[in-house]
Amino acid sequence: MCKLPLANRLSRPMTYDPRMAAPDSPLAAALERVGDRWSLLVIEALLDGPRRFNELTEAVRGIAPNILADRLRRLEADRILRATPYSERPPRFAYQLTEEGAALAGALHLLADWGGRAAPDAEPMRHAACGTPVEARLWCPTCDRMIGDDEADAVRYL
Repeated sequence: MCKLPLANRLSRPMTYDPRMAAPDSPLAAALERVGDRWSLLVIEALLDGPRRFNELTEAVRGIAPNILADRLRRLEADRILRATPYSERPPRFAYQLTEEGAALAGALHLLADWGGRAAPDAEPMRHAACGTPVEARLWCPTCDRMIGDDEADAVRYL
């Protein structure tokens, strides 16, 4: 039985253990890399471009410096961001998303939209050019058509 208080157990990220089984689905693989409380917020803060540690501390409200440092190390190890030194003494870095990290933008927008719909005063995501609320759709490039809600169960990971 774990002796940590419930709040500590819930906020502690799962650490990698090489004896663990490989994730059994693409979603599990994604969550293993960015599924903790703070990682997606750090990635969101980097969508607009590189930031330094103190800028990230301000952008991700409520994150402790030691937690931010840990997430930055993990995201760099997973090739989601890169740290570029801008000072040698003391060593300081600017952080920016890699191409793989920037590819998470669409998923972050979808999650934010989904989360925002539960908020009482939430505004939907809108197309900047015309102001129309946008919708996410699945597209099959082979069939050259959208996958409708009635076909959603036909989409699977092979």
